[in-house]
Amino acid sequence: MDAIQIRQLKKCYGKNQAVEDVTFSVQEGEIFGFVGPNGAGKSTTIRMLLNFIFPTGGHATIRGKDIVKESNEIKRFTGYVPSDVRFYGNMTVQDLIKVSNGFYDQAYMEETARLCELFDLDQTKKFDELSTGNKKKVAIVCALAVKPSILILDEPTNGLDPIIQKRLFVELKQQAEKGVAILLSSHNLSDVQEYCDRVGFIKQGKIVAITDLKEMGHPRKIITTWGGKEMLDQDMRLIEQKDEKRVYRYEGENHLVLLSLLQQVACDDFTIEHESLEDRFMHLYEKEAGQ
Repeated sequence: MDAIQIRQLKKCYGKNQAVEDVTFSVQEGEIFGFVGPNGAGKSTTIRMLLNFIFPTGGHATIRGKDIVKESNEIKRFTGYVPSDVRFYGNMTVQDLIKVSNGFYDQAYMEETARLCELFDLDQTKKFDELSTGNKKKVAIVCALAVKPSILILDEPTNGLDPIIQKRLFVELKQQAEKGVAILLSSHNLSDVQEYCDRVGFIKQGKIVAITDLKEMGHPRKIITTWGGKEMLDQDMRLIEQKDEKRVYRYEGENHLVLLSLLQQVACDDFTIEHESLEDRFMHLYEKEAGQ
């Protein structure tokens, strides 16, 4: 079941179209990755979902509730981590979390304590005394402690060390297994590939592709040490060449055709890899740029 539905969402600032006809959905129990270059429209889309800014056009719902008309109700069951964390600097972490928990209908003392221990968060320090990573931890604990059914995370790993990043993603997987719908904006493509179920690619305010990561097996990346000939086929594209090394993108599905092509060029050595999310990302954005 779709927990978040976005249909042709738009945001204009004068003549500047920040987001144009964005359409996708996030299902219950799914981690949906949302990736794109800086300024592509990720944060703008998220801010519209949370009613921080109003859409120019289109429509979106969270658990069936309109993002504009029923925003207050949506916030009762939604956890949010902003890309840039700003809280009251003179308040302690403990007090900030208490204030955050107080916006909801019940106390979450045990869950708060568990999360602070999980993320090694010192509750006695004032917010202004914290590093960037620890400030991000505060936002993460505030978002998770209230046991939301929807999580919206905008670059949640910025500033976190690798150990805490790993703990966060393990926690997110466990939350998804409980049915929580998670929308995750991130620049870390390796983490998106490892932990997300699907990923939406956005560029210049438009969705350029949505990929199911469970089905991502084609196309393949072929790395060869040149044997004197170039591989020529309608499903083969040369994407990189340096000295004797050539990297191809094979979009066909016939293994025998691929093996035949490798035999024809008589390369000294070759490697066949499944396409990574980074490869997919670069291909999409180079293609969109006409490269």
